[in-house]
Amino acid sequence: MKIFKQYGILIILLSSFASLQAQGYWGRIEKQEPTLGIAQVYQKFNTTHFQLKLVKESQTVAGLRPSKNTNFDFTPSDRLEIRDKDGLYHLGDINLRIRETNAHWKSYSTASKRGKVTPIGTSKNTLAAADLANTLPRDIPVQIKRYYEMDGAHLVMRFEITNKTSQPIEIGALGIPMIFNNILEGKSLVETHAQNVFFDPYIGMDAGYLEVKRLNGEGPALLVLPKENMAFEAYRPLLDDPTPRSIVFEGFHEWMSYSKAYADNEWKGAQQWNQPRSLTLAAGASKNFSLKFVLSEGIKKIQETLIEEKQPVAIGVPGYVIPMDVNAHLFLNAQSEVAAFEISPKGALTIEAEGSKTNGFQKYRIHGKKWGRARLTIQYKDGKTQTVNYKIIKAETEVIKDFGHFLTTKQWFDTPNDPFKRNPSVISYDYETKQQVTQDSRAWISGLSDEGGAGGWLAAIMKQLIQPDKSEIKKLEQFVDQTLWGQIQYSEGDFKYGVKKSIFYYEPDSLPKGTYSDKINYKTWAAWNHKHANDRGRSYNYPHVAAAYWTLYRLSRYHQGLVENKTWDWYLKNAYQTAVAMVDQAPYYAQFGQMEGSVFLKILEDLKNEGLTVMAIDLEARMRKRADHWRALDYPFGSEMPWDSTGQEEVYMWSDYFGYDYKAQVTLHAILAYMPTMPHWAYNGNARRYWDFLYGGKLSRVERQIHHYGSSLNAIPVLQAYRKKGDDLYLLRVGYGGLLGGISNITQDGFGPAAFHSFPSTLEIDYLSGDYGSGFYGYAVNTASFITHDKQLGWLAFGGNLVKKGDLIETSITTAAKNKVYIAPIQLWCTLDAGSFEKVRYNSKTKSTELILGAKSSTAPFAYLRVPENIELPYPKVRGAYKIPLETRSISIKF
Repeated sequence: MKIFKQYGILIILLSSFASLQAQGYWGRIEKQEPTLGIAQVYQKFNTTHFQLKLVKESQTVAGLRPSKNTNFDFTPSDRLEIRDKDGLYHLGDINLRIRETNAHWKSYSTASKRGKVTPIGTSKNTLAAADLANTLPRDIPVQIKRYYEMDGAHLVMRFEITNKTSQPIEIGALGIPMIFNNILEGKSLVETHAQNVFFDPYIGMDAGYLEVKRLNGEGPALLVLPKENMAFEAYRPLLDDPTPRSIVFEGFHEWMSYSKAYADNEWKGAQQWNQPRSLTLAAGASKNFSLKFVLSEGIKKIQETLIEEKQPVAIGVPGYVIPMDVNAHLFLNAQSEVAAFEISPKGALTIEAEGSKTNGFQKYRIHGKKWGRARLTIQYKDGKTQTVNYKIIKAETEVIKDFGHFLTTKQWFDTPNDPFKRNPSVISYDYETKQQVTQDSRAWISGLSDEGGAGGWLAAIMKQLIQPDKSEIKKLEQFVDQTLWGQIQYSEGDFKYGVKKSIFYYEPDSLPKGTYSDKINYKTWAAWNHKHANDRGRSYNYPHVAAAYWTLYRLSRYHQGLVENKTWDWYLKNAYQTAVAMVDQAPYYAQFGQMEGSVFLKILEDLKNEGLTVMAIDLEARMRKRADHWRALDYPFGSEMPWDSTGQEEVYMWSDYFGYDYKAQVTLHAILAYMPTMPHWAYNGNARRYWDFLYGGKLSRVERQIHHYGSSLNAIPVLQAYRKKGDDLYLLRVGYGGLLGGISNITQDGFGPAAFHSFPSTLEIDYLSGDYGSGFYGYAVNTASFITHDKQLGWLAFGGNLVKKGDLIETSITTAAKNKVYIAPIQLWCTLDAGSFEKVRYNSKTKSTELILGAKSSTAPFAYLRVPENIELPYPKVRGAYKIPLETRSISIKF
C-alpha cells in the first residue's frame, strides 16, 4: 500500500541517509564506539571467482566482489564505517544457542561484543583462519574456529566447533548471518539497481540455498550452498541488529542449520517449514559446519549451476501451489537415488514415480489430497535430505466460488444510515474476530479506497470477470450505482471523476458523539480528517475504479442478463473517463507505474474494438506520454516509496505495447531479480514486498510478505514476456508461481488475506483482508492454461491435465476461468470473452489444433473467441472476436 508522503507518513522512512542521521537512527549507531577494527589493516585475497576482503582484526568480510566486476560488492561495504559497532552483524559471524544437561538455553554471538580474534596457521587451501574466543563470552562451552578456504575454484566459509567441557552439550540453534547489501537507504533508483542486491532462500535442508541477485537482474548471481552439516533448516530474521529496518531496508536474516531452541520458545505454536532439530555434541568432540559461495552466470542459469555443483534439484509443475483436481508433477535431479519419501501431515499428498529417468530427471506424479500446507521430505541414499513445501488448495473453480461468496456475504456491508455513506459495499474484514472493519486508525482500511480499503470490493468485482454469478453481480451493481459513483468517485465543480483517498475519516467535532470508538488510537498521521480523505491527488486509487467499470462493461457486452442497471457503453466510457481523470487530477503520482495499471491498456483495446476512436486516440496519447517519460529513465520503477515492486507491471505492458523493447527488457530483468522460482510454495513466484503489513495488515511490521499483491501483479508482465518467446520455461515457472501464489492464501471458507507472514514466529496468514484485491485483479486478468514442451522435461501443462497419445497432446483445462490457452510450440494464444474451454487437442506432427468449447448457459449463449489474425474461422467477427453459437453440449473448433 502507498501513502501520500506530504501528509506526514513516517517521514523518517522516506528521508535521505543524511536526514536519517540527523533524526537519530543511523546517527546513534555512528556515535557508538567502533569495535570491528576497520581502522586497522585489511586482508585481501583474489580467488578464481571473487575478490575477498577481510577486516584483519575481526576477520569478518569487508567485501565480496566478483573477479570480473570488482566495482560491484555483494556486501554492504559502503556502510562499513558506520556499521563497525557491537551488535551489528557481518558476513563471517555466527550465532548459537547451547545448553548443558538440565540447563536453560544460553545465546552466544560473535557480533554481540567485538574482540580481536586470534589468527591461526593457514595451509595451501586456507586463505585465513582464526580462533574466535576473544569475540565470544568467556562462559561459552565450545571453542569456535573460522576458516576461509578454497574448495577447488570455490570459496568456502567453515566453522569448527569443539565441545570444551567434560559433558555432552546440546546445540539448539546454529545460524550464520547472511549479510548482503540490501540497504537501499539514501540511494537513487539508478544507484540501487547498480549497487544493491536482494536475496531469496530455498529453505530446503541439504538441497537448500540462498540466491543473491543485483536489483537490475544483470551480471552473475551469487549462490550460497551447504557444504558440510549446514542443512538450510530455518531462516531467522536478525531483529536484534540495530540497522534501522524500514521501507528501504527489509532487514537481515540468518541461515539456520539447527533451530529447536527457537521453535520451543519464541516460535512456539508456529508450524515451521522444516522439523526443528538440535545437535548433541559429545565431550571433547568437534564438528565442522561450512557454506560454499558459487557464482552463476545469470539468474536463469541458477538451476544449471546447482546441477553442476551436485546439489539436488527439484522442479514442480505447475509449481508448488497444487489444486486438488490437478495432476501435478515433480522432477528430481540428484547425484543419489531416492531412498524414501515422507509426507507431513500424513495423507496430505501422494507421490508416485512415472516412467524412467530422462535427461537426469526422474518424474513423479503429485496429487494434493488435504487442504493446507504440506511438506514432502526426500531422503537420498547418500544421506542427504531435501524438503519441498507445498500448499494444497481446492480446485481453482471452488476456491474462486468460495471467495466470491465470502466477499458478498461476510464482507457485505449494508448498515442503514452509515454516517460515511459506505453502504452498500464490500468492506474490509478481520478474520481473527470474524467482524467487518468499520473503524481503523488508518482511515483507508475502513474507507473503501486506497489499496487497503478498496481491496474487498475490487476483488468481488474482479471475481465476476472469471466466474460471474448473477446474485453477486446484482449486489455489486448497487455498490457501483450508490457507493462507488457519488461517494468514492464523484464530480464537483471543475473536478470530474476524482477518486477520494477514503470515505471514512476522523473528525469527531463534525459527527455525533459515539461515532468513533474510544478503543482505537486516532492520534496518528493515518487518521485523515475530511479534507485529507477527500484528496483526489493519489493516482493509485484510480485503477481500482477503472477496473470495476471495465469489468462490468465486459460482463454487460459479452453476456446476457448479468448486468441490468446500466448499458455497456456507460461502463466503458466511465472506465475511460477514470483513466483520463487519473492523469488530470493526480499528475504527480501518475508519472509512476500504477498497480493494476495494465487495466488502462485493456480499456484502450476495448475502446478500439468498439470503434470509439476519439476516446481511444486520446487515451493512447496520454499513455504514450507516460511511457515516453519511463523510456527516458534508466530504471522507471519509482512510486511514492524510494523503491517499489508494483509499477513494473504497467511500465512493462505499455513499453511492450509501444514497441519500447529495450525498456521492456530492463523492466523484466528487474522483476526477475526480486521474483524467484524455487521448490517452495511461499517463495516460488513471490515478488518482493516487505512494508505493506504496516499499511494494509493487522500484524504490523516490516517483514517479507508471502504472496502479497505484488506476486500476481508482476506475473502479468512475466507471462506476457513468456508468450512472446514461447520457449523460456524459466519465465513460465516464475510467472505461474506468482499467478497461483495470488490465490494460495485464500482460506478454506473463502477469506482473502492481505498476505502470509514469513517470520518463523508466525508463518500464518494476516487476519486483515487489507489490499488483497489488487493481487486478485492480477489473477483475474492473467489466469490461463499453458501447454509447452521442454527438451529436458517433455510435455508440460500449467493450468490443465495433459495426456499424450502418440502425436496428440490433449489437455483438460482446470483454471477457474477456462478462458485462455497458450500452446507454446506454435505460439498460439486463444482467448474467450464469453464461453469456456473444456479441452485443447494439439497434434505435434501436423501442428493442427482443436478447441473443445463448453456448453452454453443462460447468460452465455455465444462464445466470443479471439485467435491470431492469420487463422480464419467460419463464424462472423464481432469486435475482433469470432461469435460462435454454443449448444447444449460441447462443440469442437478445428484449425
